[in-house]
Amino acid sequence: MNAVSKISISDLTVEERLELIEALWDSLEDNDLPVPEWHLAEIDRRMETFEQDKAQSVSWETIKAELERDL
Repeated sequence: MNAVSKISISDLTVEERLELIEALWDSLEDNDLPVPEWHLAEIDRRMETFEQDKAQSVSWETIKAELERDL
């Protein structure tokens, strides 16, 4: 690692390391990174499952009412 040494990273707290990860991730946002075809296929698969499952879903209001009724 050129800019940051492993020693200085290990000196950070867990929270600081997570903040560093977030900052690094956010720094990639403006770049046009290629998305592998299998990622796009997985997104499509999950969206299909989501749409199918949505028809059988129950609203939070319904679940909350049932829980309150059971108390």
